[in-house]
Amino acid sequence: MEIELLQSLAVATGIGLLVGVERGWRERKAGAGMRTAGIRTFTLSGMLGGIFGAIAEVLGDPVGGGIVLAIGFVTFAAIFATYRLREIEHDKTFGATTVIAALATFAAGAYAVVGDEVAAAAIGVAIVIVLAAREATHDWLKRITWPELRAAIVLAAMTFLALPVIPDESYGPFGGVNFRQVWLLAVILAAVSFVGYAAVKRFGAGQGLLVASAAGGLVSSTAVNVMLARRAAAGEAHVRLLAASSIVASGVSHLRTAGLIIFLNPAVALYAVGPLLVAAAAATAIAYWFGRDQLSARAKSAFTLRNPFSLREVLALAALLAVVKFGTGAASEFFGLAGALVAAVIAGLADTDSITYSMAELGRGALASPVAAVGVLLAVAANTAFKIGSGWALGGSAFGLPLALGLAVPVLAGAALVPFLLV
Repeated sequence: MEIELLQSLAVATGIGLLVGVERGWRERKAGAGMRTAGIRTFTLSGMLGGIFGAIAEVLGDPVGGGIVLAIGFVTFAAIFATYRLREIEHDKTFGATTVIAALATFAAGAYAVVGDEVAAAAIGVAIVIVLAAREATHDWLKRITWPELRAAIVLAAMTFLALPVIPDESYGPFGGVNFRQVWLLAVILAAVSFVGYAAVKRFGAGQGLLVASAAGGLVSSTAVNVMLARRAAAGEAHVRLLAASSIVASGVSHLRTAGLIIFLNPAVALYAVGPLLVAAAAATAIAYWFGRDQLSARAKSAFTLRNPFSLREVLALAALLAVVKFGTGAASEFFGLAGALVAAVIAGLADTDSITYSMAELGRGALASPVAAVGVLLAVAANTAFKIGSGWALGGSAFGLPLALGLAVPVLAGAALVPFLLV
């Protein structure tokens, strides 16, 4: 028991030391006696929280222990805030961060003794990360636009407010629709769109078509393909580099589909991920082959993503996912295996995400995992055929021929792996 208590107190002291190092470094230019707290004070703050936690534990009474902790916390807060107020008045500045950090350090130190050491240590690390990120956070707030902030708020609300209250049950015939799972996938896709948008903004169009197209592939490789085909028709860049950029976007899309299926249904992923990874690797190699001579030209890209996402689009996507899930379930019920696979091909012409979700759900019982995996791969193949056709029609044969080679060969290479997985 004594060893465990000493370990907990060591964690509490370590939390204070960790926070103190960050605070001490930030105030390192201040002279002796010119700051409220540094390494030693914060280290002692964490230790003090641990000591009060130990006293509360020794009492053996939850109520009495809680009172002791409350008295210790309030007393510590009053003393620390008083000295911090004097410092602020002397420096003629404003800021409550140091006080809040001290209170959090005391509380984390106490929790290391009365609660979970690992969780308390994680809290301590999180405190330091938040404190150390001041400059980056302030710079980010200066550069972020209102649409970007609004999208981030919507994404947070979707994740932390709406998702927990959506019932985790299936409704309706043909296996029904689980609205919680539909919403969760919509959250994931919205997050992917946001990351893709941030990547383009971070690297900029000047980094080239390949970087921008790869980021765009996280959102919609079909949209990227259409944009590049139109640029090819307008003669805005070398067609081989444009084709390579579209192939890269398609390769990223394969990786995204693999990630989704792993998350949604690992049993189906066991059969689908291998071909998708082979296709992604082949697409990357072919894209490099087509674009290698043009990379030195540092071609500029005018491609920019639209605003990360809107709530209306997210709700529309969620509705589409539910409809596709219901449709494929009904096709499977009435027409059996053939109906489900035909539905996969039709849905895949426009979008692979919805059919990936649907097949992952059907793979939980309505369809065998290998069959559901084949449905996902058929949707990817159908989507690839659509991109080849639209790219050739919009961009001409000079763009369409390398595009067809770069999109078809990876899918065929992945398909060649399927018989070995189904054995």
